Amino acid sequence: MQSKTVTFTNKANHTLTGSLEYPSQGNPIAYVLMAHCFACTRKTKAGTYIARAMVNEGFAVLRFDFSGLGQSGGEFGDTNFSTNVQDLVAAADFLRETYEAPEILVGHSLGGTAVIEASKQIPECMAVSTIASPADPEHVTHLIEDQMQCIIETGQANVELAGRELVIKKQFIDNLKAQEVEKTLHNLNKAILIFHSPWDEIVSIEHAQLLYTKALHPKSFVSLDNANHMLTKRKDAEYVGSVLAAWAIKYLKEDAEDRPAAKIRPAHGEVNAKIGKEKYVTQIDTHSHSWLADEPKSMGGKNLGPDPFEMLAAALGTCTSMTLRMYADRKKWPLDTVNTLVTQERIAHDKNSTEALHTRLSHKFIRTISVTGQLDKDQKNRLVEIANMCPVHRSLEGRVKTTTLINS
Repeated sequence: MQSKTVTFTNKANHTLTGSLEYPSQGNPIAYVLMAHCFACTRKTKAGTYIARAMVNEGFAVLRFDFSGLGQSGGEFGDTNFSTNVQDLVAAADFLRETYEAPEILVGHSLGGTAVIEASKQIPECMAVSTIASPADPEHVTHLIEDQMQCIIETGQANVELAGRELVIKKQFIDNLKAQEVEKTLHNLNKAILIFHSPWDEIVSIEHAQLLYTKALHPKSFVSLDNANHMLTKRKDAEYVGSVLAAWAIKYLKEDAEDRPAAKIRPAHGEVNAKIGKEKYVTQIDTHSHSWLADEPKSMGGKNLGPDPFEMLAAALGTCTSMTLRMYADRKKWPLDTVNTLVTQERIAHDKNSTEALHTRLSHKFIRTISVTGQLDKDQKNRLVEIANMCPVHRSLEGRVKTTTLINS
């Protein structure tokens, strides 16, 4: 699995922060957009475990913090159910513009109710899933009932939610009352999977019953026996993720079966670099490891991984540090650490020069080695000589041959 932090802007021009996780091998089966529970953040245990269980099955999952929460901008007191829905639409727009639009929407607690509403504005969405979600958004007011009178009379109150103090304004309450989720659910026209625990201490099982009754087929229900509302037990959350992944496959767009499956890993000593139509994201696989390469945005890429010359520089730096470590260990020198900084320098050649017969642009690597330990001057000078003997350095100096073949 690979993960990266992403940012995008919502309708109110606030910067929202999310975590995008995706498989280490091959293209994702589909993109999933996940909404966290009321007053929580994207880093809840349940959200994390559910997302990673889906990634293990080949999906890419975006979790993000709603406005005013976690690492996202905005003030929580200015948000409401409708702004949460708008944030979900903004997240879908980001995925559509940068990767692929989400085909699956998943929400925990009030986040599940929000994804039902958001799905109307995300045309690519094929299926929706709720987890411990209320049928009526207004249900969350029971969490702040001791402050309701103050909110109504003064317009706002400080309320402790999810272990921290947040401002709840009257507009939040009014917005909850204005929602018509049952109507939306009846006209959903998408597959829906409802997860709920009969033992949920926050949102009773009757809410799941109402959601299921109002929804039209195709609809499914899975009982989370013995689970609590927050799905704090890892096995419960991972179970939700694995069931979600298996269920979602059925409702993806028709070409889902044609999507590339994960490639069999290369043999020892082989490196496979595969690129599709999405420029310039390249999947790199060895027998034991996988990563992405890309070009920076300035070159038309998406900067999802190092570019080819960065990987070449990394190979030089890594080989240098390893070689010096091996040599010092063999000599039993007091070498503590080796840090090799490799700087790239591009050299443009005159069109008529000898070098121009091969390329008008070549690379020069400047290698700066920093060592710590009780080494004398002679030992350090010897390390410089050894650095020039590292296999990658010798290869770059022209001692490697490449034969190119192409399938017929």
